[in-house]
Amino acid sequence: MTVRHDTLLQQLSHNTLSPAELTKASKEASSLSSATRLYSEWRQCQQELEQVQLMLTEQDQSIVSLAEEELQELTARWVDIERQLVVELAPKDTADAASAILEIRPGAGGDEAILFSGEMARMYERFSQINRWKWEVLSGSTDRPKENKEMIINITGKNVFGMLRYETGVHRQRCDCRVQRVPTTETQGRVHTSTVTVAMMPQPTEVDIQIKESDLRIDVYRASGAGGQHVNTTDSAVRMTHLPTGLTVSMQDERSQHKNKAKALKVLRAKIYDVARQETDLLRRNSRNQQIGTGDRSEKIRTYNFPQNRVTDHRINLTLYELEPVLTGEGLSRVIEPLQEHYLAASLLA
Repeated sequence: MTVRHDTLLQQLSHNTLSPAELTKASKEASSLSSATRLYSEWRQCQQELEQVQLMLTEQDQSIVSLAEEELQELTARWVDIERQLVVELAPKDTADAASAILEIRPGAGGDEAILFSGEMARMYERFSQINRWKWEVLSGSTDRPKENKEMIINITGKNVFGMLRYETGVHRQRCDCRVQRVPTTETQGRVHTSTVTVAMMPQPTEVDIQIKESDLRIDVYRASGAGGQHVNTTDSAVRMTHLPTGLTVSMQDERSQHKNKAKALKVLRAKIYDVARQETDLLRRNSRNQQIGTGDRSEKIRTYNFPQNRVTDHRINLTLYELEPVLTGEGLSRVIEPLQEHYLAASLLA
């Protein structure tokens, strides 16, 4: 690893590579830099540990006491560096660094499911703000949740998909979230159960997915629902179908047909890319089945229990009594990070 890193740095410094080779070498060198640094720190820490362990054999008790204290600190540091090194050396998914398309659909539970889909959207929006990602609603509205059959959001930033991919997860996948809470409209003390389905797809570039115009069928129609005079009286709504795969995307939020086409194409490209990734994953590892759930009560990856102030992720048996911080986005990382560590370990064993 270190030899390869040094070789790449020499190639880059000599400036003899073609533009394509330069781009490839730069990316590889960048990916190896952190691992090389961590490996160097790990070796140094290991050597310091060996020296401190020798000090434990000294006759002077004061030196032994100092060595024991230093040994604890060095051991903790060594374990932390090793954990970071394992993360860097683990197999990478090229899509992890990409932006993402987020889809949120109400499942079982009627109006409660619709209301909770809006609450989920606000959770991810706040989490995006914390990470300084750009949040762009392509379809639906967080202000009018009862009008939403689904919400589609484009989240732009670094490592968006890598951070949020397990919100769809390996768990009945494309994330079926079972929600238990006492509604404000309920006066009899009963607890309602409703579900929301979340899908997270990496946003590809035009280089990743090229769509021929001949592969598209585009239908235009008048938008429905609240939206203003121009939205409802002109053929601004767009339904775009990718003929080779049969995937369909509809978009009607904009007054302009052109803008709706652009949004639909962005979502369609992400869907095609996601299907291609799933096929590759299934060929490589049959145990990874990444399909969006139906939103049925029996398909749950995470439970939000309002009466008990509890969040439980069923894939890793994680339970937190921090419902409000998670739903506000502030505490969502305390669910995401253990999931990342779990699937990282699984990928190393696969």
